[in-house]
Amino acid sequence: MKVGFVSLGCPKNLVDSEVMLGHLRLKGYQITPKMNEAKIIVVNTCSFIEDAKRESLDTIFEAASMKKEGACERLIVAGCMVERYRETLLKDIPEIDACLGTRDIEKIAEVIGGSGWEELDRNPSYLYDEYSPRWVTTPKATAYLKISEGCDHSCAFCIIPTIRGGQRSRSVESVVAEARQLVNQGILEICLVAQDTTDYGRDFGEPEALATLIRELGKVEGLQWFRIHYAYPNRLSDGMIRAIAETPNCAKYLDMPLQHASSHLLKKMARGGSAKSFDHLIHKIREACPQIHLRSNFIVGFPGETESDFDELKSFISSVQFDHVGVFTYSQEEGTPAFVLGDSIPLSEKIRRKNQILSLQQDIARSKNQLKVGKTLKVFIEGTHEETPMIFKGRHEGQSPDIDGNVLIVDGNPQPQTFQWVKIIEAHAYDLVGEIQEGGLESTIDNYEKNYRSRS
Repeated sequence: MKVGFVSLGCPKNLVDSEVMLGHLRLKGYQITPKMNEAKIIVVNTCSFIEDAKRESLDTIFEAASMKKEGACERLIVAGCMVERYRETLLKDIPEIDACLGTRDIEKIAEVIGGSGWEELDRNPSYLYDEYSPRWVTTPKATAYLKISEGCDHSCAFCIIPTIRGGQRSRSVESVVAEARQLVNQGILEICLVAQDTTDYGRDFGEPEALATLIRELGKVEGLQWFRIHYAYPNRLSDGMIRAIAETPNCAKYLDMPLQHASSHLLKKMARGGSAKSFDHLIHKIREACPQIHLRSNFIVGFPGETESDFDELKSFISSVQFDHVGVFTYSQEEGTPAFVLGDSIPLSEKIRRKNQILSLQQDIARSKNQLKVGKTLKVFIEGTHEETPMIFKGRHEGQSPDIDGNVLIVDGNPQPQTFQWVKIIEAHAYDLVGEIQEGGLESTIDNYEKNYRSRS
C-alpha cells in the first residue's frame, strides 16, 4: 500500500518522520509524495506555538477531507500535537483512525496495520539510535542528526518537556556510528540537533559529553562539515567552545537561542542570564574562535515585557552584532508555567516589536556580509535555485540549511553536491553573490548520485 507522509515543524520532528519512514519501508510500504495516490496518510504534527498548531490542524483537516471523499482509506496523526491533544483530536475529528505520540514512533507500521493506540506497549523512554531504520529525505548531501531527546529545563514559555519528556542522551559511540552511516550514504554535512545540545550527556553524568562528541566527529572520514544547533547559553562550557574552535570540520557556527537580554524578563522566563552575562559569553566565544558565525533567536511580547525591556533587547542586538537572528512573537500555551501570566501585550504591538528587531538585524547582516565582498570562501554547492535554473546556490560554513540565506552563484562552473571556492562579488542582507574560482574544487564524493538514488 502507498503511504503519503507530511512532516511539519522543526528538524527534530523531521528526524522522527525519517525514522517512521524507515520503519514503513522496512515493512514493505511504498512512500509517495502525491497525496492523491496514497491509501494511507500520516501527518507528523507540531504544536510548539499557536502558528504551528494552526498549520497542523489545517493539514489534518485537508487529509480528513480527502478521506471523506474516498481518496484515502486511513488517516494517522503523529507527533507533538498528539501528546497534547490526543483525546480531543480523536473526538473532534472522527476521520482520524489512530494517533501516535512522540515516544511511539517505532510503532508506526503496527498502527497503520490496524492496531489502535490503546493496544500499543508504550515506551516513555524511547530514543532512536544508529540501529533504527531511517530514510533520510533531505534532497541534498545534508542530514540532521538528533543526539538526545527530551529536556530537563523548565523555561516558562515552553511546552516541550511535557511533550517530549525528560532529557535522554544517546551515547557518543551511537552518534558517531550514525554519522559514519550517513557519510557512507553520501552525506557531506550534518547538523546536530536536540532540545538542548549543550545538555547532551548530563543525564548519564558527563556534562562535557558534547565536547567529546565534537572531537570524535572530527575523526569521521568524509564528513566535511557538522554544525551545532540549539545551544543553551548557561550550559556552554569552555571545553565545548575549545572543541568547536579546534576541530577542523566542525563548522565555525553556533546556533544559541538567548530568547531575550533583559535580566528582568529572563528571570520571568525561568532562564536566567542578562545582557551583561551574554555579552561576556559571546566575547569568550569570539576570542576562542574569531571566525565563528553566531545565530540567536528572541521572543518579543512575553507577559510583562516593558518598553524598557524591549529597548534593552534592541541595544543588546545592536551591540553584539549577530550574523543571524530569528524573532518570535510570544504565544500563550496552556500547560506552560507562563500560561497563568496571561497574554497582556496586544498582537499588533508584538508584531511592531518583531519588525523593529528584524529591521535592525537586516542592517547588521548587510554590513557583516559586505565585509565578505572580495573574499574567497569555501562553499557547498547545493544545486540550482528554486526560482530559476539559471542560478546555482550554495552555503558557506556560516549558513545553516533553510534558515540562514545562501551564496548565489552567477558565474563559473558550479558542480552540485561538491565544495568549491567562490569569490564573493556582491552582498545583501541575507544572500551573498559569487563566482566560482576555476580549479578551486575543494572536495567531492564521486559516487554521490549513486548513493542519493539508493536513499530515494
